[in-house]
Amino acid sequence: MMIRHGETEWTAKYLHTGRTDIPLNAHGEQRARLLEPILRATPGIESATVLTSPLQRARRTCELAGLGDRATVVDDLMEWDYGEFEGTRTADLRVADPTWSIWTAPVERGENLAAVGDRADRVVAILDTIEGMAVLFAHAHILRILGARWCGFPPIGGTRLTLDPASISVLGHERETRVIESWNRSPHY
Repeated sequence: MMIRHGETEWTAKYLHTGRTDIPLNAHGEQRARLLEPILRATPGIESATVLTSPLQRARRTCELAGLGDRATVVDDLMEWDYGEFEGTRTADLRVADPTWSIWTAPVERGENLAAVGDRADRVVAILDTIEGMAVLFAHAHILRILGARWCGFPPIGGTRLTLDPASISVLGHERETRVIESWNRSPHY
């Protein structure tokens, strides 16, 4: 199970928020709290392995969802290092380049897509060693890429997956094949 962190001030403004460690806003905290009864009612949650990004927005979402005391920090769950694009909006960058995308732009002082894909692969390797359920708290792009890599798609496959703040996605298996069981479920609508 993968959970994107709740809303932050930057999320609400559609700013690329990679490694800037900003807190949830009030709305993000409220929505993160709504995850707790859903998770509590999930079969197997009591023995699930809980992993979280070290960034406070993910850790706080994990805490408000009721799993913070069981969480292990995994650095590979940190969001994409956007380098010079940190704090920018796609809409603003497209004024100069109408085709600009974080998925295809060269990132000079951060991570390229392949490097983020490598981190996602390391998380998949961790998941392969876990017996039972795992619950991950992280960020939109790393989770989108992780979903793509789980299914054997290249990291760019994450462009086809979107995640709302404080949403739940479930990765699983159909027999021996890795699948996405559900994606971007929101308890907030």
